[in-house]
Amino acid sequence: MSSYYFVIIGTRDNPIYELEFSSFRSGISGIQVPGKSQFSPSVKEILPFISHSALDIIEDAQWSTNSFNLGKIDSFYGLMINAFISQGNIKYILCYDANGSGTNGSSSPSLNKNDENSIKQFFTEANELYVKCLLNPFYSVNNAITSPDFDHRMKLLARKYL
Repeated sequence: MSSYYFVIIGTRDNPIYELEFSSFRSGISGIQVPGKSQFSPSVKEILPFISHSALDIIEDAQWSTNSFNLGKIDSFYGLMINAFISQGNIKYILCYDANGSGTNGSSSPSLNKNDENSIKQFFTEANELYVKCLLNPFYSVNNAITSPDFDHRMKLLARKYL
């Protein structure tokens, strides 16, 4: 079962939304529960740092491509890092352990085409959801998103695609 850490980064390089979850596609085995991430405590505490360190790579890559989906940009400590950048310079980062253990730092597994397309669709729909959030007159760019409805819809997207 793969574990995921998703973060939306604002234009000031500040996190405005974070979500940690596991794949809903895998069956339950032992203590693993779909939706609850299986990252080890040592990995959990460095996830924000990993995503923040990926910002330099994202900013370099955004000028070398015309695509919003940057795909896999890096791997660190056994975690793969995919990124998406919006028209408004909002960055979406997904850190995940594709081999499902959540703890090892040795291998760097590759994604198949279906997984890449699922992540791309997840980013696209997450961006659409964020744009709908921007339409709220009480929300300002770079503010933290605290809406329980937004959180619920993001979890539904995760269930659908990841």
